[in-house]
Amino acid sequence: MSRLAVVLPFVALAVLGCRMAPVRNVYHAPLSVPASMTDADLERVIQSAGSQRGWVITPIAPGEMEGRIQVHDRHVAVVTIAYDRSALSIYYKDSRDLLYDGAQIHRNYNGWVKNLERDIQRAVAAPVASPPQ
Repeated sequence: MSRLAVVLPFVALAVLGCRMAPVRNVYHAPLSVPASMTDADLERVIQSAGSQRGWVITPIAPGEMEGRIQVHDRHVAVVTIAYDRSALSIYYKDSRDLLYDGAQIHRNYNGWVKNLERDIQRAVAAPVASPPQ
């Protein structure tokens, strides 16, 4: 057996491992919803915050949405967003071409989720004007 055949699998594993990280789920992150913000406003703010970075946020049920992002027409991540007036949770739901193995995923996914969490928290904390009636 050639030396290359022995070394190559370890090199491939090392390179692949550098791109992988444990899946980031957000559990009950604080969410400070102003008293003046209605539930409908909150839903719109979450959708708008996600859309700023390319997420498509779709309501599923009261307090639950699905977020989907597609990057470079190839990589897709889908998350469940659960929220109420005091907390926000974001959970992995599905992905494509992100090397998900049940516990680890491409490290870029974690950055997307972290940005989504931060963007939602900032948008909710900012004053919001209700749409015209």
